[in-house]
This record gives sequence, C-alpha cells and structure tokens, in this order.
Amino acid sequence: MKTIKSVVPRAFGFFLVLTVICGVIYPLTVTGIAKVFFQKQAEGSIIEIDGVKYGSELLAQEFTSDTYLWGRPMITDISTYTDDEGNVLMYAGASNKSPAGEELEAVIAERVERMKAAHPEQADQPVPSDLVTVSGSGLDPEISPAAANYQVQRISKARGIPEEEVKAVIGQYTKERTFGIFGEPRVNVLKVNLALDGILKG
Repeated sequence: MKTIKSVVPRAFGFFLVLTVICGVIYPLTVTGIAKVFFQKQAEGSIIEIDGVKYGSELLAQEFTSDTYLWGRPMITDISTYTDDEGNVLMYAGASNKSPAGEELEAVIAERVERMKAAHPEQADQPVPSDLVTVSGSGLDPEISPAAANYQVQRISKARGIPEEEVKAVIGQYTKERTFGIFGEPRVNVLKVNLALDGILKG
C-alpha cells in the first residue's frame, strides 16, 4: 500500500505541472493568438482616432444631449456598484427588477413619458422597447434601427441638418443579422455619434 510520503510528492508535482500548463502556458498561448489574429478585439475594441481614444464599441456610454443618438437606459448610480470599502466595481449594470413587478412597470411608464416629451413629433407613435428598458448587462452599446430612427427628427432639429443626413449616418453604422440569420439588425450608438460630430468617417 502506498504511503502518504510517496503520494504527496507526486500530487504536489502534478499540481505544479497543471499550474504551469493552465496558469501560464495556456493563457499566454491564447493571448498571443488573440493579439495576432484578433488584435482590435483583444485590446478591447477601442475606437481610437488621431491618437484619441473615445471608448469601446462594445460598451455603452450615456448620451443625454438632444444632438446625439440615445442608447438604452443605463443604471449609473455608482453606489449600487461599489464594494464594502467604497471601491467602484463598474460604472453601470442591470437593474435586476422583476419583469412581473409593479416597480419595473412604473419605471418603464416614466421612461416612456420622458421619451415622448423629448420627441413630440412622434408622440402618437409607440416608443421602441429598447429605449425604455435596460439590457441584461446594462452596457449594451447598440439599439435597434427602429429605436435609432425614432430619434431622427430630434437630432436633425438640434443640429440643424437634414433628416436624410442623420438617417444616412444611422444606416452607415447599422449591422445586419450575423450571417443573415443570427440576432437582429442593430445600430452602434457611439459610432453614430462620433460620425455626427465628424470625428468618425467611413
């Protein structure tokens, strides 16, 4: 029968081997492959123009000015996302409210009224659901084409440019379904706003 003295060294050696493989070799290999073949994604899909970093195309930013396209609602109460020592864990997140609860229903109703007030020309039209509901992550950087086009008149009026110009920018940064079958068409909010400001071109 094997004694503890003979088993422990082998177990410890096995532990060290797995630590090196899983904790060093594998991460470095995956990171190296990502850096070579998916460099932009590996570095966070940052939109950088003329040396200025404007943010990641994969993380939402909050826009409130009438001159910009608005994204999905964001829960940005920092106190909600801090640890016991007051360290900020993330700048936004999901609401975690029950879809069957009266509290969420009241919040959505308030958002609908606020959205209609900001878009009086579309007061008789239904507000796209993604403009009044928080995404699962709370950081969705994209909205539906319907939600983007709902805001065209407001942006056009605030910027003093033709509606067709705003629609053209939205169309330029609209992605269709992946491979034509997966997901839904979506519009990247940050890219549209950078393009409206003349920062992002093409």
